[in-house]
Order: sequence, then C-alpha cells, then structure tokens
Amino acid sequence: MATVTIPISAVAYQQINVPLSGETVTLTIQQRTNGVYMDIALNGTQILAGVVCLDRTWLVRDAYFGMPGDICFFDTQGASDPNYTEFGSRYVLVYEEGRNVG
Repeated sequence: MATVTIPISAVAYQQINVPLSGETVTLTIQQRTNGVYMDIALNGTQILAGVVCLDRTWLVRDAYFGMPGDICFFDTQGASDPNYTEFGSRYVLVYEEGRNVG
C-alpha cells in the first residue's frame, strides 16, 4: 500500500484537486466553530459531504464510495483533532492506497 502526504495550506477554507491512484480527487476542507469538515469528490462526483475530521480517523471507510484508498489527518505532536492554523505542519493529511476498499 502506497501512502502519500497531501499538501494543504494553513487556511480555514480550501479546495484542492489532487491525483490519487489515477483518479482526480477534489477535497473541500473547512474549519467550522466545532471542528474541521471535509467534502470529497471523485472524478467530479461528490461522494461524501460534511465529514468531520478527527485525528487518526479514516474518512471514507467503505469501498461502496469507489475511492481506491482512504484519507486521514494525523497529529504529528500528539493526539488532538486537526485545526487549520497548523495544517501542513502539526496536522498532516495522508492518503493510503488500498485502505478500506476491500
């Protein structure tokens, strides 16, 4: 299984397109008052909306959605849930090919 770090910026709202396992994945990441949430689109079709982002908790979790892998935030300095002010430094977003697809 290949693991890739997805580059994100320390901003409260961002939408990024990233090629993952030969697919185009669009991630819309937003900080709200009660946490970080993400929408995920696969090849232009939204597959998940408003998923809460927690430390070390995979977001897609089910092969039904068609993702060839899964996405997760990791706190590199502890076990706190992500906050946009430290995206890309303390909180890294990773993709793991093959996770939760079988």
